[in-house]
Amino acid sequence: MLKIVVDATPITPQPSGVGLYVANLIDHLWQLQQSENFELGIVYQPSFKNWVQRNLAFPESLQKYAKSDLLPFPVRVTNFLLKNFPQAFPLWLEKYTHYPDIIHGTNFNVFPYKQSLKVITIYDLTFLRYPEYVDRVVTKYAPRVKQCLQWTDLVITISESTKQDAINYLQINPEKIHVTPLASRYHPNYLSLEKQEKLKQDCSYDFSIPYILFVSTIEPRKNITALITAFNYLKQKHKIEHNLVLIGQKGWRYEPVFKAIAESMYQNHIYHLDYLSDDLVALFYTLADVFVYPSYYEGFGLPVLEAMNLGTPVITTNSSSLPEVVGDAGLLINPDDPLELAEMIVQVISNSQLQRDLIIKGQKRAEKFSWHKTAKETLKAYSQII
Repeated sequence: MLKIVVDATPITPQPSGVGLYVANLIDHLWQLQQSENFELGIVYQPSFKNWVQRNLAFPESLQKYAKSDLLPFPVRVTNFLLKNFPQAFPLWLEKYTHYPDIIHGTNFNVFPYKQSLKVITIYDLTFLRYPEYVDRVVTKYAPRVKQCLQWTDLVITISESTKQDAINYLQINPEKIHVTPLASRYHPNYLSLEKQEKLKQDCSYDFSIPYILFVSTIEPRKNITALITAFNYLKQKHKIEHNLVLIGQKGWRYEPVFKAIAESMYQNHIYHLDYLSDDLVALFYTLADVFVYPSYYEGFGLPVLEAMNLGTPVITTNSSSLPEVVGDAGLLINPDDPLELAEMIVQVISNSQLQRDLIIKGQKRAEKFSWHKTAKETLKAYSQII
């Protein structure tokens, strides 16, 4: 029987982005073991803090998986070993994975194990295309990924856009790359009306005031300052009654965003909400008049798909993978033109028929994506190298 091990290290207690992908991939691969005749295992590395404190317990969310192995060194240590002793690396650590047929690296690396076929997921190439948008940690991804590609048997990307970037910027053979699109954590009926009402009562936000919504990490490539500029214009010229709600944790180089909020004449109408539960995020998606995602660059753009799933009209940009995800179900703008963004927003919030059309198209488009399909496509990718 084929034995596959997937790296679960990116899964955190409050997962987003890569962590959500890995958690859902593992969960749906786990469900497919019997029907697809393979055995799934996971490997996990402790955080540096937990390692120093000798707390080597698996996260609670991973304890349900029977075939779990701990790599007893944190990422910081294995990255050092990988960089300086790649030939000796397998001698020290390969035994901890019990020599599977396939090892899938999901944390921007895959280790040079001798007895396993090696797969790596590349989510995006921000660190090569837009190094000005990343933090010090992400700047180190480029040499690490390039080193790992020397022994990688298969590359998985999460969009055709990222596949093309991998070809152009990393000179990877296209035949070595397989695309497995992501999916939403929500389905169209995720929140009942009863649950919506209860959540509204438990939330301090006044939902009687309509709002424009953004959801993602607060970081430069998300282009949030352009959204704030557009919002200021709409308040001043069109006298819209809406608030602007920004949901997301602070990432890096977020200071210009909060400076733009502080300098806005309409700062009392701009709300930044930090990390929220999945249910509360779903509530804000569901009740928004429009979801706006003005990002410069995305490996996939999961928030756009989440908004479409929950019946929210979507405006996003015509860059990177975003047109690929949205299709004809959303409105696309130039990320460098806040005025175009403002005019597009006012079209949506003032035209109920346009809103209904976008909602219908968005939910139909979102049906094309599911985590079950992602897992099946991943197995299909593995089959290329067996």
